[in-house]
Amino acid sequence: MKVSIIIVNWNTENILYDCLQSVYANTGSLKFEVIVVDNASSDGSVEMVKNNFPDVVLIENESNRGFAAANNQGMSIAIGKYVLLLNSDTVILDNAIVKTIKFADSTPEAAVVACKVLNRDRTLQSTCFMFPSLLNLIFVIARLDRLFPNNRLFGRERLTWCAWDNVLEVDVVAGCFMLVKQEAIKEVGVMDEQYFMYAEETDWCYRMKQTGWKILFTPTAEVVHLGEASSRQMKPEMASQLQASILLFFKKHRGRLSYRLACLFVGLSFFLRIPYWLGHTIFSKNDRNRDIQTTKTYARIAFRALFGWQALCFQKQSLDSRRE
Repeated sequence: MKVSIIIVNWNTENILYDCLQSVYANTGSLKFEVIVVDNASSDGSVEMVKNNFPDVVLIENESNRGFAAANNQGMSIAIGKYVLLLNSDTVILDNAIVKTIKFADSTPEAAVVACKVLNRDRTLQSTCFMFPSLLNLIFVIARLDRLFPNNRLFGRERLTWCAWDNVLEVDVVAGCFMLVKQEAIKEVGVMDEQYFMYAEETDWCYRMKQTGWKILFTPTAEVVHLGEASSRQMKPEMASQLQASILLFFKKHRGRLSYRLACLFVGLSFFLRIPYWLGHTIFSKNDRNRDIQTTKTYARIAFRALFGWQALCFQKQSLDSRRE
């Protein structure tokens, strides 16, 4: 078996169907298996897979276990030389899986390989990054990476200055399309399930690079990721989960001082947003309830980042959006 394709699903029946169709249409003679891990969907996703894709190995969870834990379930039964983590809201283009595996076969030093990820309109998504650091965190909080995207200093975390026309060694690739060698998984271990959602692949790539593996990007293959458009307008509760995951990374890998400073920077950045959202709540006539919820969430993020990051994490049952 060449590759085990793992797709984590939570209430995405229609786009999961399109994703699976694109997988089977773009694998040719490749020997592969597809493992769908369903996190207690209620939209008919499970029935759709059973009725339309009988060859898929289906794992049905009784609750939403999160991205890391669900992928780990898939990896525990995967038998391929490679494991491909694939989001349900992706569409494979022009044999992208085959092309990425061909590149991975030629680079034995690479634990992880990623390809070009495109938006629906075929513009390029940012899916390769540097590891979080205090300097990078400051640039992102101050939005300097967006103001000066072509600057190598300010755009260093999201690598916004790269042309993406050549093979590159990076620190992190997004989990929407992430080809990983089983050999590396056996050496490093699976994803850390402390990360319910967001930054789990950052932690995983960090551990792989610490043991000498490389993380590579190849421009020779392309996929479409439909989720990027909605993630630009992240729900407040998802912002909370994202900050919790980033701070967990600092706590695990950056030392006590960097962790404390990261908590301070995150807390202050959200504290400074509160007056804007208060004003927006008072004067806006559109979706005032949503503005109130945003204000409350940002206040919680600020308080909890300053006085204890663990409280940032919402109970899993309260998360009303999947990882995109």
